[in-house]
Amino acid sequence: MKRRHFIAATGAGLAATAVAAPALAQSAPEIKWRMTSSFPKSLDTIYGGAENVAKQVAEMTDNKFQIQVFAAGEIVPGLQAADAVSNGSVESCHTCSYYYVGKDPTFAIGTSVPFGLNARQQNAWLSQGGGAELFNEFYKKYNFHAIQTGNTGAQMGGWFRKEIKSVADLNGLKMRIAGITGSVLQKLGVVPQQLAGGDIYPALERGTIDGAEWVGPYDDEKLGFNKVAPFYYYPGWWEGGPAIHTFINLEKWNALPKSYQAALNNACANATLIMQGKYDLQNPQALRRLVAAGTQLRPFPQEVMEASFNAANELYAEIGSKNADFKKIIDAMTATRNDQYLWWQVAEFTYDAFMIRQRARR
Repeated sequence: MKRRHFIAATGAGLAATAVAAPALAQSAPEIKWRMTSSFPKSLDTIYGGAENVAKQVAEMTDNKFQIQVFAAGEIVPGLQAADAVSNGSVESCHTCSYYYVGKDPTFAIGTSVPFGLNARQQNAWLSQGGGAELFNEFYKKYNFHAIQTGNTGAQMGGWFRKEIKSVADLNGLKMRIAGITGSVLQKLGVVPQQLAGGDIYPALERGTIDGAEWVGPYDDEKLGFNKVAPFYYYPGWWEGGPAIHTFINLEKWNALPKSYQAALNNACANATLIMQGKYDLQNPQALRRLVAAGTQLRPFPQEVMEASFNAANELYAEIGSKNADFKKIIDAMTATRNDQYLWWQVAEFTYDAFMIRQRARR
């Protein structure tokens, strides 16, 4: 190559680089968001889901996309997190969709509904079965986009000051219960109360409520429910696999560079895996400690389970007859559940049932 041609070619290359650099910088802007949680910092596993997201997003974007996490009450109360996102007070929140059934009962299905999906089924439906797309079409009405960011696994049925031996024992019982489950239990005589996590212990202690559900042994132990209610029931048939979500203001989501959207999606997916893994490891040890301290484990009577199942289906039919969004999504969830339990019956349940029996022999 002649010298003048080399100089010309090099100059052109430098010029192209000079032009490209600002474009690259513009594609990776510095963005700072706030994320308000519906959970207190003391619940390190569930609150920690939001912290995991913030940490991973920062790492994946070379600290150019930063999310600051706030515990419930630091910006807004825990049960007002979605409202703060809708109105643009904050860019995002980490919460449970079913806290907002007062707006529309369809919100309940986003987290979990009575006799719904277990954790793996819920994760599969949301990530692979079209569930996330159905919900985000619905959530547009409230000006936010949702990404699953956690799952606790099957929860416990809650703490009670007295034993539950029959459906009759539910009549007049005041219970802290979130989401649509309150309406199911209301059909059986329960008086549902919706309280934030930090308000449950004093209400149980004072006798303002007779029972309360929260999550499972690890978190329940932290909140000390065993000190004020001796009976611990299972299973939490209303939360077989509850999903936690990040809600994002729709305009803020749409304005994010695609690479930042991808980083946030991946961080949320990883946080879901971490949260469920932590609960699966921590719950057995916490349950042992609770029982050793005097907690009395009780299964819900079959009569209560069957009455609750029938009441749930009755309620879904009532709501679905008046609410097209609810019917569309509950029908999709039910179809997924029925398909999944065909497979579970063949492989998953058979394997688990066998291994549970072997545990007693070793």
